[in-house]
Amino acid sequence: MTAKITDKMKFSPAFEYIDDGIEHGVLSPFETKEVILKKGEVIAEGFKPLSGDIRMLKDVPVKLRDGVTIYTDIYLPVTVEKVPVLIAWSPYGKSAGTAPRYKNLFNMLGMGNHWNSGLTKFEAPDPDYWCAHGYAVCNPDMRGIAHSEGNTTMLGSQEAEDGYDLIEWLAAQNWSNGKIALTGTSYLAFSQWYIAAEQPPHLTCINPTEGLADGYRDLAFIGGIPDKNFIERLQVNHVSATGALREDLTKEMDAYPLADAALWKDKMADPRKITVPAFVIASYSNTLHTMGTFRSWRTLGSKEKWLRIHDRQEWPYYYDEKNIEELRRFFDYYLLGKENDWLETPTVRYSILDFQGGNQTDISAESFPPAASETKRYYMNGRFRTLQENPELADFPVNYTAEALPGRTSFQMTFDQATTFVGYPKAKLFMEADGYDDMDVFVWVQKLDKFGNVLSEFVVPNHGAALQDFTQEGASALRYKGAWGRLRASMRQLDDQFSTDEIPAYRFDCVEKLSQGEIVELDIVLSPMGLAYEAGETLRVVVSTKDELGSVMPGTPGAKPDNHEAHILHTGGEYASYLQLPIVK
Repeated sequence: MTAKITDKMKFSPAFEYIDDGIEHGVLSPFETKEVILKKGEVIAEGFKPLSGDIRMLKDVPVKLRDGVTIYTDIYLPVTVEKVPVLIAWSPYGKSAGTAPRYKNLFNMLGMGNHWNSGLTKFEAPDPDYWCAHGYAVCNPDMRGIAHSEGNTTMLGSQEAEDGYDLIEWLAAQNWSNGKIALTGTSYLAFSQWYIAAEQPPHLTCINPTEGLADGYRDLAFIGGIPDKNFIERLQVNHVSATGALREDLTKEMDAYPLADAALWKDKMADPRKITVPAFVIASYSNTLHTMGTFRSWRTLGSKEKWLRIHDRQEWPYYYDEKNIEELRRFFDYYLLGKENDWLETPTVRYSILDFQGGNQTDISAESFPPAASETKRYYMNGRFRTLQENPELADFPVNYTAEALPGRTSFQMTFDQATTFVGYPKAKLFMEADGYDDMDVFVWVQKLDKFGNVLSEFVVPNHGAALQDFTQEGASALRYKGAWGRLRASMRQLDDQFSTDEIPAYRFDCVEKLSQGEIVELDIVLSPMGLAYEAGETLRVVVSTKDELGSVMPGTPGAKPDNHEAHILHTGGEYASYLQLPIVK
């Protein structure tokens, strides 16, 4: 049966699939066949030659439980040995590794394309490397994508069931050793939370490398603030050669604005149900993936689990040679049964950034935050715009308007000794809206050098003028500027089941508009951090009416706030607003 939740979905026609051998990669023309790709072969100009022979099973049909047939490409080592399988589950074309859009993207980031064979599905493992080390790689086209039957869905139980069915089909193939893993970044990471929670019997381990985990909270309504722009960018990948429909999240946002709708509950992953070994990769810097990755790690049910927090963007990290070798140690242990030193890997490895070339990485710990980290409150002084350890006795309101510059207020503290923060920050703000019944509040924690300059850090290799332009007020996934958070005041209700003093969580199931003169208490969850300040450097927290960080990726607008008239931030007395930070003692 097709998943019941599809009855609640809103659909639009899929985008046209252009099958010209260019738009979706040189191997995209449909043909079910087996072919041997020879060592030294160059799949397309600009990609590296194959390091060995590869057996390619192209456009293999796989029938799902409801009778829908999807198609997958499978890359195998030329061997009589049975092999494990790595699955790259996403809507991105299974043959699109040489597609112009991905070639251009990696060129823009400064990575180029010479690091892979051209067989690499976007954000997926390179079959050339993995086949050479005794693995198969399976690149499926999800239902509704390209020539696969059915209508495309996006996150939730339908994808989870389809992934389950593919895993069990692969385990039954005569060339398979019955051990299957999921790996990949971004979409290929967040699909893992859903599929693994279904507990397919032959799923052996997973490797989520930065991916959101809640379609409502991490994508459509971050902080309760709707943002269709990046979703529209994602959905153009839903292309069909069969006239399929595609689930349209932008329509669903209009139809279901609250998180208690069945559709959004279905898009909320439950990592508590995951039991297989998991090697989870995270960073502080990805404004789309950080929150969901850390949330999933905290609730992950796996007894054998590892977390590595790196200091780069996910693609340079995932395709780094040393990181691939480490990932192979994980897979070798669980999928090939090799006795290696994987189990000696620290449970947690985290990073401390400094924005000035002195990052510390792979710091071992038993938990995140590390045991030496504890929360400390820094209260806002509205009169002097400073942060201090004790609240002011009397309230001093700070006014700023949404419709005039600067549209923000900020508070600073300069350190007299080296100070490091690692863990989960939050902001507690007492605010009122003057002249309107709601407000969207954006918070940003910055680092300033001893001269007062705002610091940031590129997390991709390209630091050129074009990337400077894109990332100055946008493309936040490519340039880390500090911890951030956002919240719509009318959606401020905390979820008692998941919320803690350290990490607020929201229900998002009702709207409580503000009345004139009403002061509301906003607990704003901020992204996890690992940031070091030297003596003489300054921490600045910005409270703004607008999305100061901007869009996630170049060419996509950021969230448009619903702000009018004036915001009033109260500081002191019974309304002592503060920034809570995880200081390392």
